[in-house]
Amino acid sequence: MLLDVRPAVPEDLEALVAIENAAFSGDKLSERSLRRLTSAGTAIVGVAEEQGKVLGYALALTRRTSGVARLYSIAVAPEETGKGVAALLLHYVENAAYARGFHTMRLEVRSDNQVAIRLYEKMGYRGFARYENYYHDGMSALRYQKSLGAR
Repeated sequence: MLLDVRPAVPEDLEALVAIENAAFSGDKLSERSLRRLTSAGTAIVGVAEEQGKVLGYALALTRRTSGVARLYSIAVAPEETGKGVAALLLHYVENAAYARGFHTMRLEVRSDNQVAIRLYEKMGYRGFARYENYYHDGMSALRYQKSLGAR
């Protein structure tokens, strides 16, 4: 598999929406939100692509007044899971955030999403809090963070 991870461009929007809808049953980003975020200066959107086909994306949000970036969403087309795409995307947004001067990445993950939790822990994230009834279906969220300077 020869993957390229690059910044999202407006032409990716249709593929991003399709991946979002296939990957999540609720709490989905709308086409309008994805369009706005892919061009927002405060967002980092990385796209994994193989031979012109978009396989997944990761979205991190930043604020000028904070040294903490937030992984807002990461989604991989269901038929592409288990191939390391999510790890490459996570690495991409971490590096991009660090290059912009952010020292910490934080995220929330469904407490029942063991695949994602294993990925985050394998990549150095540590849990620090829990939000009850965080998701649309009442599921709790686990909060994780990682220092981006400790490489």
